[in-house]
Order: sequence, then structure tokens, then C-alpha cells
Amino acid sequence: MEIRRLGNAETPPYDLLLLADPSLVLVERYLKEGECFLYEMDGEIIGVFVLLMLNPETVEIKNVAVSEAMQGKGIGKQLVQAAIRLADEIGYRNVEIGTGNSSVNQLALYQKCGFRIVEIIHDFFTFHYKEEIVENGIVCRDMIRLRMELS
Repeated sequence: MEIRRLGNAETPPYDLLLLADPSLVLVERYLKEGECFLYEMDGEIIGVFVLLMLNPETVEIKNVAVSEAMQGKGIGKQLVQAAIRLADEIGYRNVEIGTGNSSVNQLALYQKCGFRIVEIIHDFFTFHYKEEIVENGIVCRDMIRLRMELS
């Protein structure tokens, strides 16, 4: 598994980023403020995540996405674990991640990786997204925030 930073002259992989977050405005905002990392296989970008510093001790993993053709193969878990390792190497003490109340697979994944639910932001998606988001037959309304403390 090879993960690298997005180069300054490179165009972000919007096709992947918009799989995890349908708001181009929000994606562009955290791309400017954070660092984008790419997972490539045979020269093709198949995964992505963004690390965004919240404060000197805490970083947030934003937008973990895997190409649709490669989903279900454990790559998302590898990306989350790589993001945690990077955060630890940089020296952060906490890693946070957020997802929607309807993102049941992501909630399971993040908890399997060691994250604990710390907060629910009610109506986050209702307020920040113009289009209704429906996943797994559930309307996405609330943001579930999770945190992991690093040693």
C-alpha cells in the first residue's frame, strides 16, 4: 500500500472526494485548510483522505473515499489506519472523524478501528447540505463525531 501527499500542482481527485462528501463547497474548503493523501494502485488513484488540524493536539480525518470498483476490499480500513499512523508520526494526541447518522458501514468501520463516539451534532446535514442525503434507506440528518486518543 502506497500513500502519498497530493502534490501542489496536482488536481485533487474530485470524483473520489465527492463520493464521500457531496458538497463541492465543503470539499474545497477543507482541501485548502488540510492535506490530501492519495492511495494509488498501478498508477491509478483508488483511495483518498484528508487530514485537517483542529488544534495543535487534534487532527481530523476528513473524506475517506475509495473508488466504487474497489469498495468492499478493506481499503477504507487501510486508509483510516494509515491516517491514524500519520497523525501519530506527526505528533498529534487525538484523532477525530465524523460521519452521518445514516452511514452505518462507516460507523462500524471507525469503531472497529478504535474510535469512540463523543458527540452528536443534530441537524448538521440538514443545515449544511441543500440536497437531502439518503443512505441505507435512512435520511442523513445528524453528524456523529468520534475520537481516538493516541499514546
